[in-house]
Amino acid sequence: MMAYVLIDIISKLDAIEERYRLVQELLSDPTVVGDMDKYTSLNKEYSELQSISDAYKEYRETQDVIRTSKEMLQSSSDPEMIELAELEISEGEERVEKLHEQLKMMLIPKDPEDEKDVIFEIRSGAGGDEASIFAGDLYKMYSKYFENQGYKVEILQINEGSAGGYNKIVLEVNGSNVFGMLKFESGAHRVQRVPKTESQGRLHTSAATVVVMPKLEMKDVNINKADLKTDTFRASGAGGQHVNKTESGVRFTHLPTGIVSESTDGRSQIKNREIALQRLYQKIYEAQREAHESKVANARRSLIGSGDRSDKIRTYNYPQNRVTDHRINLTLYSLDKIVTGQIDEIIEALRVAENASKLEDGEG
Repeated sequence: MMAYVLIDIISKLDAIEERYRLVQELLSDPTVVGDMDKYTSLNKEYSELQSISDAYKEYRETQDVIRTSKEMLQSSSDPEMIELAELEISEGEERVEKLHEQLKMMLIPKDPEDEKDVIFEIRSGAGGDEASIFAGDLYKMYSKYFENQGYKVEILQINEGSAGGYNKIVLEVNGSNVFGMLKFESGAHRVQRVPKTESQGRLHTSAATVVVMPKLEMKDVNINKADLKTDTFRASGAGGQHVNKTESGVRFTHLPTGIVSESTDGRSQIKNREIALQRLYQKIYEAQREAHESKVANARRSLIGSGDRSDKIRTYNYPQNRVTDHRINLTLYSLDKIVTGQIDEIIEALRVAENASKLEDGEG
């Protein structure tokens, strides 16, 4: 069985190597260079294939070293040459084993949504004012992480809590592989600490929810523009005279499904059209995905969290300086660092667990 798996991996790697060389040739083709969209797409594919090609090249070269060293071991009677050959074989076999595992991980099919930007929502849950304060702490934590990753962030909606923090804050996060890095954060986050609002010094448990959704474009959802009804209206509420004098509010109705989406969050009609249309994409996409997921059980979804607000994924315990991710039973005693945005270890552990689950699914 192991030999069959190895042959299967090698055949896939050979096919990738062939595609890598083809893409390399295409990138120097004048017709491709003149087509910016095609060139950008091929250049991105080239970068992804290059890392696999480099690892596969090292794998083959290490195999050659092992083969040469074994030949030397059989033909030489020199003690020093024999010792050198044995060392090269030992080190080479250890390196080949590591490269084999690395290449297996590289061959795991990527979620096509991983490259997407995201709509990132933090909302206070059970716990009153302390929940809003905790939502604010989560926002600070993620903001620092976004900054460290070089992500661009735009606040789409904000509702501040009466005692600090936020009842709700919605962000748009743009960058490289954003959804792939952040999708594990969806779910309920629980905090255990003595709130600043607590006069008796008692430990409280509060919660805030995080929802991470891939930002969708028209090409991702089957929407015909002819099926959209658009209405504009005068926004009310915060914003003063500007929003009351202009029809800045925008509402879209998707006629085939009756799904409605609107926005008054932006200060201009153009911005509200963008926000409302994005929300419509998301609603229709969610409806399509839910219909599919009702028919197909997805074992990995429980690992990364469904985004359900009752799904407690992580606990932040301040007295013990402890963070526990309940999905993979990971406990770290470094809450003081994690709240400053150093969540890389948690995210990496979740990604490794997801990849392990994908490997099991593929080999089962």
